[in-house]
Amino acid sequence: MSDAAQHKPETLNDVVWRALANRSFVIGLLITLAVAAMALVSFFWTPFDVTRLVVADRMQPPSSTHWFGTDHFGRDVLSMIMLGSRNSIAVALVAVGIGMGIGVPLGCWAAARGGWIDEALMRLNDLVFAFPALLSAVMITAVFGPGAINAIIAIGIFNIPVFARVARAGALAIWPREYILAARAAGKGPARITVEHILPNIANLLLVQGTIQFALGILAEAGLSYVGLGAQPPMPSWGRMLFDAQTVMVVAPWLALFPGCAILLTVLGLNLLGDGISDIFDPRARRRP
Repeated sequence: MSDAAQHKPETLNDVVWRALANRSFVIGLLITLAVAAMALVSFFWTPFDVTRLVVADRMQPPSSTHWFGTDHFGRDVLSMIMLGSRNSIAVALVAVGIGMGIGVPLGCWAAARGGWIDEALMRLNDLVFAFPALLSAVMITAVFGPGAINAIIAIGIFNIPVFARVARAGALAIWPREYILAARAAGKGPARITVEHILPNIANLLLVQGTIQFALGILAEAGLSYVGLGAQPPMPSWGRMLFDAQTVMVVAPWLALFPGCAILLTVLGLNLLGDGISDIFDPRARRRP
Protein backbone atom coordinates (compact mmCIF):
# COMPACT_ATOMS: atom_id res chain seq x y z
CA MET A 1 0.00 0.00 0.00
CA SER A 2 1.37 3.44 -0.92
CA ASP A 3 2.26 6.14 1.61
CA ALA A 4 -0.53 8.31 0.25
CA ALA A 5 -3.06 5.60 1.02
CA GLN A 6 -1.64 4.96 4.46
CA HIS A 7 -1.47 8.60 5.57
CA LYS A 8 -4.80 10.28 4.93
CA PRO A 9 -5.18 14.04 5.30
CA GLU A 10 -6.26 15.07 8.77
CA THR A 11 -9.74 16.35 9.39
CA LEU A 12 -11.03 18.62 12.13
CA ASN A 13 -12.46 15.59 13.92
CA ASP A 14 -8.99 14.03 14.06
CA VAL A 15 -7.59 17.14 15.74
CA VAL A 16 -10.52 17.33 18.19
CA TRP A 17 -10.20 13.67 19.20
CA ARG A 18 -6.45 14.02 19.65
CA ALA A 19 -7.04 17.13 21.80
CA LEU A 20 -9.59 15.32 23.98
CA ALA A 21 -7.17 12.43 24.40
CA ASN A 22 -4.41 14.77 25.57
CA ARG A 23 -4.52 14.98 29.36
CA SER A 24 -2.44 18.16 29.62
CA PHE A 25 -4.68 19.98 27.14
CA VAL A 26 -7.93 18.92 28.84
CA ILE A 27 -6.76 19.78 32.37
CA GLY A 28 -5.21 23.07 31.26
CA LEU A 29 -8.32 24.01 29.28
CA LEU A 30 -10.63 23.28 32.23
CA ILE A 31 -8.52 25.34 34.64
CA THR A 32 -8.23 28.22 32.17
CA LEU A 33 -11.97 28.19 31.45
CA ALA A 34 -12.72 28.16 35.19
CA VAL A 35 -10.54 31.24 35.78
CA ALA A 36 -12.03 32.98 32.74
CA ALA A 37 -15.55 32.17 33.97
CA MET A 38 -14.71 33.57 37.41
CA ALA A 39 -13.49 36.79 35.83
CA LEU A 40 -16.61 37.01 33.63
CA VAL A 41 -18.96 36.45 36.57
CA SER A 42 -17.19 39.20 38.53
CA PHE A 43 -18.52 41.76 36.02
CA PHE A 44 -22.06 41.01 37.20
CA TRP A 45 -21.82 39.53 40.69
CA THR A 46 -19.50 39.06 43.66
CA PRO A 47 -20.44 37.68 47.09
CA PHE A 48 -19.70 41.04 48.75
CA ASP A 49 -18.92 44.62 47.75
CA VAL A 50 -15.14 45.02 48.04
CA THR A 51 -15.41 48.80 48.24
CA ARG A 52 -17.33 48.53 51.51
CA LEU A 53 -15.15 48.39 54.63
CA VAL A 54 -16.59 46.43 57.55
CA VAL A 55 -14.14 46.89 60.41
CA ALA A 56 -16.17 44.61 62.70
CA ASP A 57 -15.51 41.69 60.32
CA ARG A 58 -11.78 42.27 59.87
CA MET A 59 -9.41 39.29 59.84
CA GLN A 60 -12.19 36.71 59.93
CA PRO A 61 -11.02 33.16 59.08
CA PRO A 62 -12.75 31.15 56.31
CA SER A 63 -16.35 30.38 57.24
CA SER A 64 -19.73 29.65 55.70
CA THR A 65 -20.30 33.39 55.32
CA HIS A 66 -16.85 34.34 54.02
CA TRP A 67 -15.51 31.24 52.28
CA PHE A 68 -11.98 32.63 51.96
CA GLY A 69 -12.10 34.84 55.06
CA THR A 70 -11.73 38.62 55.25
CA ASP A 71 -8.75 40.97 55.17
CA HIS A 72 -7.63 43.68 57.61
CA PHE A 73 -10.33 46.03 56.29
CA GLY A 74 -13.13 43.46 56.60
CA ARG A 75 -13.35 42.93 52.83
CA ASP A 76 -14.33 39.50 51.50
CA VAL A 77 -11.23 37.74 50.11
CA LEU A 78 -13.20 35.62 47.61
CA SER A 79 -14.77 38.72 46.09
CA MET A 80 -11.35 40.38 45.85
CA ILE A 81 -9.88 37.30 44.13
CA MET A 82 -12.74 37.30 41.63
CA LEU A 83 -12.16 40.96 40.78
CA GLY A 84 -8.39 40.42 40.79
CA SER A 85 -8.74 37.69 38.16
CA ARG A 86 -10.43 40.20 35.88
CA ASN A 87 -7.56 42.63 36.27
CA SER A 88 -4.83 39.98 35.79
CA ILE A 89 -6.44 38.48 32.69
CA ALA A 90 -7.06 41.89 31.12
CA VAL A 91 -3.48 43.06 31.66
CA ALA A 92 -1.93 39.80 30.40
CA LEU A 93 -4.30 39.52 27.43
CA VAL A 94 -3.71 43.05 26.16
CA ALA A 95 0.04 42.76 26.76
CA VAL A 96 0.19 39.52 24.75
CA GLY A 97 -1.90 41.18 22.03
CA ILE A 98 0.59 44.05 21.85
CA GLY A 99 3.55 41.69 21.68
CA MET A 100 1.96 39.47 19.05
CA GLY A 101 0.50 42.33 17.00
CA ILE A 102 3.88 44.08 16.67
CA GLY A 103 6.38 41.23 17.09
CA VAL A 104 4.91 38.78 14.55
CA PRO A 105 4.89 41.25 11.61
CA LEU A 106 8.43 42.35 12.50
CA GLY A 107 9.69 38.76 12.67
CA CYS A 108 8.02 37.80 9.39
CA TRP A 109 9.33 40.93 7.69
CA ALA A 110 12.87 40.22 8.90
CA ALA A 111 12.68 36.64 7.59
CA ALA A 112 11.27 37.78 4.23
CA ARG A 113 13.78 40.56 3.60
CA GLY A 114 16.94 39.12 5.16
CA GLY A 115 20.25 40.97 4.87
CA TRP A 116 20.90 44.10 6.88
CA ILE A 117 17.19 44.61 7.66
CA ASP A 118 17.03 41.21 9.36
CA GLU A 119 20.25 41.89 11.26
CA ALA A 120 19.15 45.38 12.37
CA LEU A 121 15.75 44.18 13.60
CA MET A 122 17.26 41.29 15.53
CA ARG A 123 19.82 43.55 17.22
CA LEU A 124 17.01 45.95 18.13
CA ASN A 125 15.12 43.00 19.56
CA ASP A 126 18.15 42.08 21.65
CA LEU A 127 18.25 45.63 23.01
CA VAL A 128 14.56 45.58 24.00
CA PHE A 129 14.86 42.04 25.38
CA ALA A 130 17.67 43.21 27.69
CA PHE A 131 15.16 45.22 29.73
CA PRO A 132 12.84 42.95 31.78
CA ALA A 133 9.20 43.90 32.21
CA LEU A 134 9.80 44.99 35.80
CA LEU A 135 12.64 47.33 34.83
CA SER A 136 10.60 48.72 31.93
CA ALA A 137 7.70 49.33 34.32
CA VAL A 138 9.97 51.19 36.72
CA MET A 139 11.15 53.49 33.92
CA ILE A 140 7.62 54.04 32.57
CA THR A 141 6.08 54.70 35.98
CA ALA A 142 8.91 57.08 36.83
CA VAL A 143 7.61 59.26 34.00
CA PHE A 144 3.85 58.56 33.90
CA GLY A 145 3.14 57.15 37.36
CA PRO A 146 2.00 53.67 38.44
CA GLY A 147 -1.14 52.03 37.07
CA ALA A 148 -2.55 49.09 35.12
CA ILE A 149 -2.13 50.86 31.75
CA ASN A 150 1.59 51.38 32.33
CA ALA A 151 1.94 47.75 33.44
CA ILE A 152 0.30 46.67 30.18
CA ILE A 153 2.70 48.82 28.16
CA ALA A 154 5.76 47.48 30.02
CA ILE A 155 4.76 43.80 29.66
CA GLY A 156 3.69 44.35 26.04
CA ILE A 157 7.04 45.91 25.10
CA PHE A 158 8.81 42.95 26.69
CA ASN A 159 6.68 40.52 24.63
CA ILE A 160 7.50 42.11 21.27
CA PRO A 161 11.00 40.60 20.82
CA VAL A 162 9.76 37.22 22.07
CA PHE A 163 7.13 36.91 19.33
CA ALA A 164 9.47 38.46 16.76
CA ARG A 165 12.06 35.74 17.40
CA VAL A 166 9.49 32.93 17.23
CA ALA A 167 7.91 34.28 14.03
CA ARG A 168 11.29 34.83 12.39
CA ALA A 169 12.58 31.36 13.26
CA GLY A 170 9.41 29.68 12.01
CA ALA A 171 9.33 31.75 8.81
CA LEU A 172 13.00 31.09 8.01
CA ALA A 173 12.32 27.35 8.19
CA ILE A 174 9.46 27.66 5.67
CA TRP A 175 10.86 30.08 3.10
CA PRO A 176 13.13 27.46 1.40
CA ARG A 177 10.22 25.01 0.91
CA GLU A 178 9.24 24.04 -2.61
CA TYR A 179 5.69 25.39 -2.41
CA ILE A 180 7.10 28.79 -1.42
CA LEU A 181 9.40 28.71 -4.44
CA ALA A 182 6.40 27.80 -6.59
CA ALA A 183 4.43 30.72 -5.16
CA ARG A 184 7.28 33.08 -5.94
CA ALA A 185 7.50 31.71 -9.46
CA ALA A 186 3.77 32.37 -9.83
CA GLY A 187 4.44 36.05 -9.17
CA LYS A 188 3.35 36.33 -5.55
CA GLY A 189 5.19 38.96 -3.51
CA PRO A 190 6.72 38.51 -0.05
CA ALA A 191 3.73 40.08 1.74
CA ARG A 192 1.19 37.82 0.02
CA ILE A 193 3.32 34.73 0.56
CA THR A 194 3.66 35.62 4.24
CA VAL A 195 -0.10 36.00 4.69
CA GLU A 196 -1.16 33.00 2.59
CA HIS A 197 1.59 30.49 3.34
CA ILE A 198 3.93 31.53 6.16
CA LEU A 199 1.47 32.61 8.87
CA PRO A 200 -0.85 29.55 8.55
CA ASN A 201 2.16 27.26 8.94
CA ILE A 202 3.58 28.99 12.02
CA ALA A 203 0.22 29.63 13.69
CA ASN A 204 0.69 26.65 16.02
CA LEU A 205 4.07 28.00 17.18
CA LEU A 206 2.56 31.41 17.85
CA LEU A 207 -0.40 29.88 19.69
CA VAL A 208 1.86 27.87 21.99
CA GLN A 209 4.08 30.89 22.62
CA GLY A 210 0.99 32.97 23.26
CA THR A 211 -0.15 30.69 26.08
CA ILE A 212 3.34 30.78 27.59
CA GLN A 213 3.51 34.58 27.44
CA PHE A 214 -0.01 34.78 28.84
CA ALA A 215 1.13 32.82 31.91
CA LEU A 216 4.24 34.98 32.21
CA GLY A 217 2.04 38.05 31.87
CA ILE A 218 -0.05 36.91 34.84
CA LEU A 219 3.14 36.52 36.88
CA ALA A 220 4.53 39.84 35.69
CA GLU A 221 1.30 41.67 36.54
CA ALA A 222 1.30 40.11 40.01
CA GLY A 223 4.94 41.09 40.50
CA LEU A 224 4.33 44.67 39.39
CA SER A 225 1.29 44.99 41.64
CA TYR A 226 3.28 43.53 44.53
CA VAL A 227 5.83 46.34 44.31
CA GLY A 228 3.11 48.96 43.78
CA LEU A 229 3.54 49.50 40.02
CA GLY A 230 0.44 47.68 38.80
CA ALA A 231 -3.26 48.22 39.49
CA GLN A 232 -3.82 50.77 42.22
CA PRO A 233 -6.29 50.59 45.13
CA PRO A 234 -9.24 50.26 45.41
CA MET A 235 -8.98 47.91 42.38
CA PRO A 236 -8.06 44.48 43.81
CA SER A 237 -5.01 42.69 42.43
CA TRP A 238 -3.54 39.32 43.31
CA GLY A 239 -0.07 40.79 43.68
CA ARG A 240 -1.30 43.64 45.88
CA MET A 241 -3.18 41.12 48.05
CA LEU A 242 0.07 39.19 48.59
CA PHE A 243 1.85 42.41 49.53
CA ASP A 244 -0.83 43.35 52.05
CA ALA A 245 -0.78 39.83 53.53
CA GLN A 246 2.94 39.61 54.20
CA THR A 247 2.76 41.50 57.50
CA VAL A 248 -0.08 39.39 58.93
CA MET A 249 0.75 35.93 57.59
CA VAL A 250 1.25 34.53 61.10
CA VAL A 251 -2.21 35.48 62.34
CA ALA A 252 -4.06 35.35 58.98
CA PRO A 253 -2.31 32.93 56.59
CA TRP A 254 -5.40 32.70 54.37
CA LEU A 255 -4.74 36.22 53.11
CA ALA A 256 -1.63 34.96 51.31
CA LEU A 257 -2.76 31.37 50.68
CA PHE A 258 -5.80 32.03 48.49
CA PRO A 259 -4.39 34.70 46.12
CA GLY A 260 -1.18 32.67 45.89
CA CYS A 261 -3.19 29.58 44.92
CA ALA A 262 -5.10 31.66 42.36
CA ILE A 263 -1.85 32.71 40.68
CA LEU A 264 -0.47 29.16 40.88
CA LEU A 265 -3.54 27.52 39.36
CA THR A 266 -3.87 30.10 36.58
CA VAL A 267 -0.24 29.81 35.52
CA LEU A 268 -0.35 26.01 35.84
CA GLY A 269 -3.48 25.83 33.68
CA LEU A 270 -1.97 28.02 30.95
CA ASN A 271 1.28 26.05 30.94
CA LEU A 272 -0.59 22.74 30.70
CA LEU A 273 -2.72 24.20 27.92
CA GLY A 274 0.38 25.30 26.02
CA ASP A 275 2.03 21.89 26.44
CA GLY A 276 -1.15 20.21 25.21
CA ILE A 277 -1.40 22.43 22.13
CA SER A 278 2.26 21.72 21.35
CA ASP A 279 1.63 17.98 21.57
CA ILE A 280 -1.52 18.17 19.45
CA PHE A 281 0.23 19.91 16.57
CA ASP A 282 3.43 17.90 16.87
CA PRO A 283 3.92 16.12 13.51
CA ARG A 284 5.00 12.98 15.33
CA ALA A 285 1.57 12.82 17.00
CA ARG A 286 -0.12 12.66 13.60
CA ARG A 287 1.60 9.48 12.50
CA ARG A 288 -0.59 6.46 12.21
CA PRO A 289 0.77 2.97 12.99
